[in-house]
Amino acid sequence: MNQKKTLIFSLLILLAGAVLTILIFNTEPTASQTGASVETAILVDLVEADRGTYTPIIRATGTVEPSQDIMLSPRVEGEIVELSQNFTPGGYVEEGDLLLQIDPSDYRNALKQRQSELRSAEANLMIEMGQQNVAEQDYALLDDSLSSESKALVLREPQLNTARAMVESAEAAVQQAELNLERTTIRAPFDAYILSRTANVGSQVSPGDQLGRLVGRDTYWVSAMIPLASLRWISVPDNGGGGSEVRIRNRTSWNEDEYRTGEIFRLVGALEDQTRMASLLISVDDPLSYRSENSENPKLMIGSFVEANIRAAQLENVIRLNRDYVRQNDTVWVMEESRLQIQDLEILFRDADYAYITSGLEDGDKIVTTTLSTVVEGTRLRTENGSSAPSDSTQASSESNAE
Repeated sequence: MNQKKTLIFSLLILLAGAVLTILIFNTEPTASQTGASVETAILVDLVEADRGTYTPIIRATGTVEPSQDIMLSPRVEGEIVELSQNFTPGGYVEEGDLLLQIDPSDYRNALKQRQSELRSAEANLMIEMGQQNVAEQDYALLDDSLSSESKALVLREPQLNTARAMVESAEAAVQQAELNLERTTIRAPFDAYILSRTANVGSQVSPGDQLGRLVGRDTYWVSAMIPLASLRWISVPDNGGGGSEVRIRNRTSWNEDEYRTGEIFRLVGALEDQTRMASLLISVDDPLSYRSENSENPKLMIGSFVEANIRAAQLENVIRLNRDYVRQNDTVWVMEESRLQIQDLEILFRDADYAYITSGLEDGDKIVTTTLSTVVEGTRLRTENGSSAPSDSTQASSESNAE
């Protein structure tokens, strides 16, 4: 009897549990859709495309060098007896100014000797000419004909030619002595700036010895290199002036607003070995600011490293765009109707700062300048001063509400 009751109670408990479980599942609350999130537009900065005529700047670097550079040497030997006060490092001299004087005493004496020899040779020539006149008179008295060789001997023509040769030799010796005397005075060959001096009063010098280094002060050159493809955009004269204008800056030594103006002088007809770039010579007048009108301009130093900004030819009917805004594969990001568009560009020329575009952009196009981490064409955009309309598409999100 006890076992039968226990079995009945167990079955009743199991049945009650099953009924309770079914009741719980049938009465639990259900979830319903109550809201949606709006797609967010990306905040960007814009610039507007503007088509016009522009003058690109080709930026190059180069080294300052003199256009005239000589090591001064004597052409005669002797002792230096005088030096000009301006013949010192850092000094300026004009063409023809006395730089130094070699003792001329020996050369004056040599000139006097050569002049004496010339007078003696001229006297001998006059005597010989007199003897020839006598010989001609004697020959005229002879009623005889001689061969041309015999006649020349009778008329003393060999002796006369020898006397004339002696005069010519003596004249040449005098001219050489005058040259040697003149060369004891060493003068500036051009308007020059003195870089160094290696001679002093009392120094014994010989032909070929170095007396000092002089550079022309009227013009310096800047030797600069540019890419070969940039040559067609600048003016390079064959002879004379007329090359593209260039502004020279020394970023390390000059103030930000200081520069010197020059022009393209020549194209060196060989590519640089390592970089394979074209080499240009840029001329700068009065580089040392010697003339009064340039006294406020900075001076160029030989050997200094400078920046050359070359004015290229004008480009017409192009859009100029900062190179930072040209994206990969020569594309640009444009906002059209609050959406991102990617457009291909045709770029005519690039300088250090800008790209000059012929097609791919139009006047008034709004160019995205903000760098985006993810670029998908059609992405919604907005600006700080404007708003972008929300997207029509929504993405459902669930929210649990107890019924």
